Amino acid sequence: MPGFVRRRVEAVSARGESGMTAIEFVLLTPVLFFMIFATVQFALYFFADHVAQAAAQAGARKARATADENPGGWRGEAGDVVDAYIRQLGPELVLGPDVKTIQPERHTVGVEITAKVPSVFPGLDLTVHARSAGPVERFVEEGG
Repeated sequence: MPGFVRRRVEAVSARGESGMTAIEFVLLTPVLFFMIFATVQFALYFFADHVAQAAAQAGARKARATADENPGGWRGEAGDVVDAYIRQLGPELVLGPDVKTIQPERHTVGVEITAKVPSVFPGLDLTVHARSAGPVERFVEEGG
């Protein structure tokens, strides 16, 4: 008789937990989806940040190389390089880039970029900001 009682208790406890798995699944699925989307958003933001930084550095390199030879035209050339980098690396990732050429000091030039990042979550507005500047490369004759 003890074997019969044990089987009866196991059957009753198994019936009482039959809906637990479904309830756990319903409660944990939204959390899992949120974590997946948050990971994707994190990756989008940091990749867009890297694209903006690479474009700013490329534009600053061009500005530094051409500012001494072409005092008026380096701004357009640097802006063209930035646009080409963004088109090549992330045209759908860096949205509406605002590119500014900067000259914080007399012999220093650079590029500053501010752009929006696509969002996985509705209503979330993220922007990236990248800045790169450096001294103008100039040829100085010996002794002068």
